[in-house]
Amino acid sequence: MGSSLRLYVVEFIGPFALMFLGGGAIIATGGKDLVAIALAHGLAIGLMVAAAGHISGGVYNPAITVGLWAAGKLPPARAIGYIVAQCLGSAFAALLLVGLSTPKTFDVAAVSLGVPALGPGVTVGQGLLAEIVMTFFLMFVIYGTAVDPRGARAIAPLAIGLTITMDVLAGGSLTGAAMNPSRAFGPALVGSLWADQWLYWVGPIVGAVIAALLYAYVVEERPAQEPKRAKAVA
Repeated sequence: MGSSLRLYVVEFIGPFALMFLGGGAIIATGGKDLVAIALAHGLAIGLMVAAAGHISGGVYNPAITVGLWAAGKLPPARAIGYIVAQCLGSAFAALLLVGLSTPKTFDVAAVSLGVPALGPGVTVGQGLLAEIVMTFFLMFVIYGTAVDPRGARAIAPLAIGLTITMDVLAGGSLTGAAMNPSRAFGPALVGSLWADQWLYWVGPIVGAVIAALLYAYVVEERPAQEPKRAKAVA
């Protein structure tokens, strides 16, 4: 298998796992067990990063992809390919969940296929701000553990998975805590449920870009440039 294709296959599998396991937890619990839902999402990505992060970087998220591109860590062509693969992975997982749906035990329709949605009384502005902040935390942790060469890369999958779990626990009741445009796009495409879809792209991308640029240009230590030597005069 070509090296480029290998990257895109991995970036398909990660969001597929996130949607199938995270969305499946929402469906199985009727959306009523936030702890189970948070753990399912966090474990899905944490384990996928551990399994294949060394192949593609384990990005699995269009917002993180854009953040890494903005910080100069991903070339534009690869970033676009990653986003396409990520969205396709989520959509295929949503299709599989629909195929497994049963009215009594695994009712996809009852929770709108796990499509993220604003909670009761939550305004669009509040939801946008929540997605920005939650994705900022996620990108900051990813950069600090998996991108920065000084970071604790050995625990990057654990740290990333726990950050997603933390965000879902804190913000799940506000926005569904997507933090990942592909997680919102896949089930929305399959179920034709597009309410506030833009919010789940703009919020995470803004949060990821802010965190990536802040880390890359303020927090991360850059090697000092050697002073230029004066040319010898003949």
